[in-house]
Amino acid sequence: MVLSWTKVRVFRRAHKGKKLPGGDLDVEVVVPAHFRCPVTLDLMKDPVTLSTGITYDRESIEKWIETGNQTCPVTNQVLNSFDTIPNHAIRRMIQDWCVEHKSYGVERIPTPRIPVAPYQVSETCNKIITATRVGDDNKCQELVGKIKVWGKQSERNKRCVVDNGTGAVLAAAFDSFSSNSIEKNVAVLEEILGVLTWMLPLGEEGKSKLGSEASLRCMVWFLNGKDLSARQSAALLLKEMPVNAVAKTGGVAEALVKIIREPIGPTSTKASLRTIFHLVSSSVDKERIKQRFSELGLVPLLLEALVDADRGICEKAFGVLDCLCDREEGKKLAKANALTMPVTVKKILRVSNLASEFAVSLLWKLCDEKDEGILIEAIQVGTFQKLLVMLQVGCRESTKEKVTELLKLLNAYRSRADCVDSSLDLKYLKKPF
Repeated sequence: MVLSWTKVRVFRRAHKGKKLPGGDLDVEVVVPAHFRCPVTLDLMKDPVTLSTGITYDRESIEKWIETGNQTCPVTNQVLNSFDTIPNHAIRRMIQDWCVEHKSYGVERIPTPRIPVAPYQVSETCNKIITATRVGDDNKCQELVGKIKVWGKQSERNKRCVVDNGTGAVLAAAFDSFSSNSIEKNVAVLEEILGVLTWMLPLGEEGKSKLGSEASLRCMVWFLNGKDLSARQSAALLLKEMPVNAVAKTGGVAEALVKIIREPIGPTSTKASLRTIFHLVSSSVDKERIKQRFSELGLVPLLLEALVDADRGICEKAFGVLDCLCDREEGKKLAKANALTMPVTVKKILRVSNLASEFAVSLLWKLCDEKDEGILIEAIQVGTFQKLLVMLQVGCRESTKEKVTELLKLLNAYRSRADCVDSSLDLKYLKKPF
């Protein structure tokens, strides 16, 4: 079998304006068979040899092994070892061949970096432990930076770093340096934060260290800071922490609301909303926390965010609003906001089943038979029609009960309201803030 690498366009650009022998621009470059990976048949970029003596491209043979295969693809022999040895001779031959055919548009493959080995990761982790023990923040920062570089080089390096317990070591270092002066150790703490974000989810040991009072206080400090990268890293880590420990951390509500008010990006917003949802739905002090979030103006912030939000943000924002409206303060704030009804009704059946269920629950809490104004507004924005459709398409039993109750309640006011099309355009709605 012969594989040809046609680079007509590249060749034309390289020889634009030149007279070519024979005038034939359709040039075929034949890649030698021993330069091609037996698995993908592509030119090898990082040739490595297995214990069976067969050479493959590193990426393809690692994927083969990671999917559970324990044999050599060519010989079908059971592999006694999964170790791969770089084949430098073949790699140099391929590079020389690429240089020879450069005029035909063939680019030289770069010399690959040698992947990090488990013993290197373990050795670096031990050095981090030592530097942490003596409080050497500069040395620790240097070592964490080394791990950061490994992670940037390849996904394989990331897996190797994570699989060798680095997360727990870095969490312990973060806890130790945050127990002292945060301002003094801000550089190393910020470096650790950034690396830990691609090690999620952390194991129990790592969570235990990051869930300490000092670590959580430090994360809140970063959430309130000016560095956008550090703020996002802190938000991503905070959502993984034990909810009751987070609830006891001073200033956490203010810091999370700041992320919603001054969004960095969808990732940090979703992470913060997830943390808020856990705090208002499952923490032991959730009633006090709900009141605090209401006082901080979270209700109008969420309603404004819902207008153009994606699925992830919609689901979490509706979940939080539903919890906040368990209290009278939350209900009053939601009822007083001009966005509440049109946004909530508009999102039903347009985002996801979960978002629709949260939205129905929110309406169920807001629609009070004693409040004629809110009922008429609900009808005017098309709530009755949307709820009928929900019954037709189907929903969970608990949601169906709420829908049925709402329909009965709203039906009594249908004749007293001038119904309008449910596809209300929100951009013409005057916002109260």
